Amino acid sequence: MALRHVVGAIMRNKIITLLGLALVAFVTATIVLAIQNGDKAAEIEDLRSQLDALSSQTTTTPVEVSTTTEATSTTTPSMETTTTTALTTESTTFVPPIIDYRLPEHNIPLHYDLWLYPKLEDGTFEGKVIIDVETKIATQEIVLHSNQLTISKVSWECFNRTIYYYTHTQDSTTDFLRLKASNDIFEAGFITRVTIEFRGQMDGKIVGLYSSSYTQANGESVKIATSKFEPTFARQAFPCFDEPQLKATYTISLVHPNTNNYHALSNMNVEQTLENVPSTGFNTTVFNPSVPMSTYLVAFIVSDFQHEMVEITPTIGDPFELRVYATPIQMNNVRFARDTAEKVIQHYINYFNISYPLPKLDMAAIPDFVSGAMETWGLVTYRETSILYNQETSSTANKQRVAEVIAHELAHMWFGNLVTMKWWNELWLNEGFASYIEYKGVDSAYPEWGIMEQFTIDNLHGVLTLDATIGSHPIVVKVETPNQITEIFDTITYSKGASVIRMLEDFVGETVFKAGVTAYLDKLKYGNGVSEDLMEELDELYSDPDDSTVTVSSVMDTFTKQKGFPVVTVEIVGSQFHLSQSRFLADPEANDTEVSEFGYKWYIPLTYITASQPAQTQRKWFPSSREKVYIDMDTPNSWIKLNLGQVGYYRVNYPTAMWEQFSNDLAVNVNAFNIGDRTGLLNDAFALADASLLRYDVALGLTKFLRSETEYVPWATVSSKLKSIRNLIYDYESYDDLMAYTRNLVVDAYEAVGWDVPEEQDNRDHMKNRLRATILDLACSFDYEPCLEVAYSKFQEWLQNGTVIHPDVRSVAYFYGVQKSRTEEWRMVKERYRTETDANEKSKLMSALTALPNARVLAAFLEDAWDPTLVREQDHLSCIQSVAANKAGEAVAWDHVRENWDRLVERFTLGERNLGRMIPSVTGRFSTKVRLQELEDFFRRNPDAGAGATARVQALENISNNIKWLDRNQQIIAEWLKVDAVPAR
Repeated sequence: MALRHVVGAIMRNKIITLLGLALVAFVTATIVLAIQNGDKAAEIEDLRSQLDALSSQTTTTPVEVSTTTEATSTTTPSMETTTTTALTTESTTFVPPIIDYRLPEHNIPLHYDLWLYPKLEDGTFEGKVIIDVETKIATQEIVLHSNQLTISKVSWECFNRTIYYYTHTQDSTTDFLRLKASNDIFEAGFITRVTIEFRGQMDGKIVGLYSSSYTQANGESVKIATSKFEPTFARQAFPCFDEPQLKATYTISLVHPNTNNYHALSNMNVEQTLENVPSTGFNTTVFNPSVPMSTYLVAFIVSDFQHEMVEITPTIGDPFELRVYATPIQMNNVRFARDTAEKVIQHYINYFNISYPLPKLDMAAIPDFVSGAMETWGLVTYRETSILYNQETSSTANKQRVAEVIAHELAHMWFGNLVTMKWWNELWLNEGFASYIEYKGVDSAYPEWGIMEQFTIDNLHGVLTLDATIGSHPIVVKVETPNQITEIFDTITYSKGASVIRMLEDFVGETVFKAGVTAYLDKLKYGNGVSEDLMEELDELYSDPDDSTVTVSSVMDTFTKQKGFPVVTVEIVGSQFHLSQSRFLADPEANDTEVSEFGYKWYIPLTYITASQPAQTQRKWFPSSREKVYIDMDTPNSWIKLNLGQVGYYRVNYPTAMWEQFSNDLAVNVNAFNIGDRTGLLNDAFALADASLLRYDVALGLTKFLRSETEYVPWATVSSKLKSIRNLIYDYESYDDLMAYTRNLVVDAYEAVGWDVPEEQDNRDHMKNRLRATILDLACSFDYEPCLEVAYSKFQEWLQNGTVIHPDVRSVAYFYGVQKSRTEEWRMVKERYRTETDANEKSKLMSALTALPNARVLAAFLEDAWDPTLVREQDHLSCIQSVAANKAGEAVAWDHVRENWDRLVERFTLGERNLGRMIPSVTGRFSTKVRLQELEDFFRRNPDAGAGATARVQALENISNNIKWLDRNQQIIAEWLKVDAVPAR
């Protein structure tokens, strides 16, 4: 029950004295804290009893309580909102006010004329925005968003009428800027032109309109201004109607220096440049009016960036120019991004069968960028590691990352920009689709990479782990506040969204899928949509050949509107396979009190093969209304393999004998199942074992075939799992046995891939390069001495003599070289990190710096990381998490976070989702009750979670699950390692 309902019920029909109200507020706050801290129900009920006793003290004097919402430090003090709550004898029920964060629906923006003057030298900006607003009903005020802006002047005019300006107020809780007139003059159907002058801060931020800088080759620092508005940060740059459904057109003018090659970029192409405006030394670039778009897609850059350009002549639509911008010192690293974008954008135009809607497409590498990239329309912005590629310093993994991010962001030009979700609860329509379609984009550009095989390890496996916890959430989830909105930019929205779309395409077929997507985009272009809009288009086109009652909507609703996923359990009964489904939970004893409208049942599209027909894919539906489905066995003692290629969003558990048969068949012939099915079997087996649905010795026995495995994806799957097990059993005798088993398992693969990378490579070597990096890292990570010796040798040759290490093995050499090095050598690496300008190389060096097994040095490094000239603000949280991943740095990082939490909040704010997510990352290896208590105490002392509320639940649940995992599985693993741990040959 919501707290406001509890309090309201207790206070009903009672009159409160002023003193009583103060005590009630105190006890109510205590209840809130108790609930947040997960205190026992009995303790909370005792607090509620105290509240009930207080409320029984009556008086006949009515009381009026007035509370003022404080403005943020950057908000003008006069812009405060006063909320009055009246308690009278006629109405004595106390109900805390419900805050509505949504804008009124009767003000619709039509067009913004926006002028901005970023002052690079002092890190501030000035602006003026003129907004044409249509009024749907008669009203006395216009309400829009403004945050951390000082409003210096407001005026307005209404076409054909005179408007008398009265006042404006600003609410720091809702970010509402209320413009009030002297009487009800905003009549229905009228268009009002509102002019607002304002100023704000760019320095000390990494969202909104903010300052960044880079160092030139000569050592001089150059300042730039750039922006990042998604999801609710446009209001920090200019007053606006900052909700995605309130699309409007924009005419943008940016002031910039006219010296040192400075220029301005925005979403649209340039209309004109006004010289020496607003003063000598500055120009104003005016951009052409935009198409209708949401506020979060607006973008500005003032910089001296240079660019490479290519003309795109598409098969559909008009030609347009594609440019890639970067700092001058990075211009040698943009060619791969340009070539990739050219291929991908051409593919998407053909795939969606809809022309690219803007007259140009720019992409820019930003030195400081909080996200990987941002799909701002016509001017896509990227973190440097997500767009820059240098053959001399970038690995195959870096190269693939660049291609994937570009393909993701360009998919948004249609899915997200042309058609935008109506509200943030439907964010998956943007991010889930882009996260899946990006694989098609990369595959079209580089078909030799085998990118479609990698979807499971990049997306599916990670999100299945998260979605098996109580702390998960549905894909479509209610959000209202800015913190709630930013919080759902998470693995569920991106990776679960992508995974269920992949499953959807599989059961409707590629032709129907493409046609439905195109129909959806074409119907709603320049507008907004919800999930039902897409499903309706697909339902129009899809008809199951065997069951006419199946609809896309009925299937997808069970996967998008409830959290979690099913495990399908196979039993052999007579001559049939009996299949049942239940919700899969990592902790089988977990008690989820959250109710699902579908009862945690799913409409599952099953695929399968059998022993007698291993090459023939068969399909069957498992309706959410059925308890069991049945499949006839075609031969006695047959096996069945479900969820081919692990395309379905579900797990499968087989009888133990069948698991052992799979293991034996693969040990004899590693190709008994294809890559996707080998990977799926490994992933399912360990997840089931973690949840005590399969004995751990059976899951471990399945790994024996890897001695003969030569493919990247299965190795990547088991490498991650073996490291996870190793970390959990670190303090047990079985740790040494697991280390020995893994060394024995990986030795043949290690010798096959080796350290030497061919000088001449083409795209056909891509998967082998990914395999090499994975195998070398696994071997060194499990103390395979030949691997560690080569790593240290290469590291020393690089450090002392400047010998170049191939980018594909460089991270392994750096990391494990530092791990064996002395403090003096670590300091040398640190200085190279400080002066390095290549973003990918800098990332490799930072990872290496956190590998030193010296807690004192790591603690000092975390203190040094506060210096932005050493560690950029965008990398600060990653640095802390990387230290925590080092066993010697685990406690160091945790202590650092607790001791510096206020500093971290001051730097990043509680609204930064990555700050909240750092907690489960830093504490992810904890597996004792003492550590769990420490985390609970930390949350108790710091109750405001901001955008990290869900992450806190996940962190606590994760540690609890680790403790239970050891109780259930450690002894079984130890026994298997002693008796049966002999890899197949």
